[in-house]
Amino acid sequence: MTEENEKLLTIGETAEMLGVSIMTLRRWDESGRMVSFRKKEGGNRYYRKADIDIFLSDLFKIAKDWVLKESDLPENLYCQNSAIFQARLAKIENMMIANKMTEDFASRVVSIAGEIGNNSFDHNLAQWPDVPGIFFAFDLNKKQIVLADRGLGIFKTLKRVKPEIENDMQALNVAFTEIISGRAPEERGNGLKYVKFIILKNNINLFFQTGNAILNLSANSSDLKISQAKDNFHGCLVLIKW
Repeated sequence: MTEENEKLLTIGETAEMLGVSIMTLRRWDESGRMVSFRKKEGGNRYYRKADIDIFLSDLFKIAKDWVLKESDLPENLYCQNSAIFQARLAKIENMMIANKMTEDFASRVVSIAGEIGNNSFDHNLAQWPDVPGIFFAFDLNKKQIVLADRGLGIFKTLKRVKPEIENDMQALNVAFTEIISGRAPEERGNGLKYVKFIILKNNINLFFQTGNAILNLSANSSDLKISQAKDNFHGCLVLIKW
């Protein structure tokens, strides 16, 4: 496709499409995250629509950049509070129910996403280390939901009630296997055991990273596969696939 017949957007149109400010878009340009070009030297900046579509399609990478590099987020991928999250969660459920390919999975997938997202808000209330709220996005074509937060993380949440926990890997194991109590903040762990139960009963895969610990879980194996990640961050990064 040549430059003449491909769809081009101005910097203002691109910023509106991505839900970010023009200043943010300029920072992305400088860092190479979303590169513009000029038709002539000193002319206006333009962005290729195809490049924007590719950028928005890689939801997991956007979420990971947010938790690792503290990058800016398009507003349509960010839930500042639980009310916005619940509204978008309901939208996903309605879309899945209306789709014959996903209607059978709708309630189960949404319940998992809801549990994980609610945990982020419930257990970081007034304690967000930097940015409050969560990343929340979905792609029904790819059959995936992505969530992330820059909160305290499971280790710090559970260590308040189980001080013997020494690291992220232990905390992740406890969160998905041990019944602690019904009192906050321990409920985060108990909720994740519900997530585990649903996944083991259905054809759903879960990637869950908190700190430098990664858990992979699917119906094919009841064993928790917890490994140490190469990267580390406070908060959680989650990919649900079905």
